[in-house]
Amino acid sequence: MGKNWKNILKESITRPEQILEKFNIDVKPIKAVAEKYPMFVSRYYFNLIEDVDDPIWKQCIPSPLELQDPYGCEDPLNEEEDSPVPGLVHRYPDRVLMCVSNSCATYCRFCTRKRRIGKPSIVFSDDIYLAQIKYIRENPSIRDVLLSGGDPFMLSDEKIDFLLGKIRAIPHVEILRIGTRTPCTLPQRITPKLCRILKKYHPLYVNVHFEHPREITEESEHACGLLADAGIPLGNQSVLLKGVNDDPEVMKSLVQKLLKIRVRPYYLFQMDLVKGTYHFRTRVEVGLKILESLIGWTSGLAIPRFVIDAPGGGGKIPLQPNYILSINDEKIVLRNYEGKIFVYPQIPMEKEGNDFLLSSRSVNAVIP
Repeated sequence: MGKNWKNILKESITRPEQILEKFNIDVKPIKAVAEKYPMFVSRYYFNLIEDVDDPIWKQCIPSPLELQDPYGCEDPLNEEEDSPVPGLVHRYPDRVLMCVSNSCATYCRFCTRKRRIGKPSIVFSDDIYLAQIKYIRENPSIRDVLLSGGDPFMLSDEKIDFLLGKIRAIPHVEILRIGTRTPCTLPQRITPKLCRILKKYHPLYVNVHFEHPREITEESEHACGLLADAGIPLGNQSVLLKGVNDDPEVMKSLVQKLLKIRVRPYYLFQMDLVKGTYHFRTRVEVGLKILESLIGWTSGLAIPRFVIDAPGGGGKIPLQPNYILSINDEKIVLRNYEGKIFVYPQIPMEKEGNDFLLSSRSVNAVIP
């Protein structure tokens, strides 16, 4: 794989002036943005940019539009309020999110935690980690722990081993998960040694983060292959981004290429209401149309769940194109991916008020 990942990081783009090495542009507007929202781009990811304003550029190079957001907020998902101990978010009944790192191989311009990137509010230490682990140990309802950040894979191999070992030793924790973008932005970080460490802690899942087909390279395929060969199921989380992947053909190419490198498309997120990201937002209908362009037209394995992470900390809410035309006690009328109409007969309702049966009135109330 060439250079050590730490050496590659030392060559990262951290100042707008460095962009001039490859592109002849006015960097003054970029510098103004970087003062508020810092920039950091791995040399590997920077080299994927083909021209100014292409999909890779938009994801990692500061835009003056970041300072022209009239609607966003710093913490749209209310993570700070759902944090019982520093760095840990407990929103759902049986799982928690552990932020364990302030670092990323590349600062995504659309990051949900844009408020923290390059200016961390928490300095992670063993004391912080042990406080998070103590909280998990004292809450037996927690069966699923997700390591996030920043990017957990920016930690040393030894620190990752330490954290996973401590969490895996808690009897009621069944599943470990890691969210990382390094297979996309710094694939050299995924090494055989790291995979040997991860392999010790199954069941362990890794969610990666590809946004555009051009991010799937020989290097990223190799990185995902190492993880998959270690027995780690891989899922992909994408964010629907205007001018990057808000096109049905681009998204179809992405999900199909992901399956070829053994990554299952998992989530497609509607853009969070993050301050400084308004220019990335699309209407929700765009995502629904993209889903319609996939369902039935490619493998079900390739179709992610389209969700809105509800503002204010309401959690992920799945969205689906409306394939139910009507439903009552006798039948359900459906349309398929080609627009053809089909009728499926209902079985008789055994009794009124069955909690597991939806009346036509309740279904119509939730389906637009």
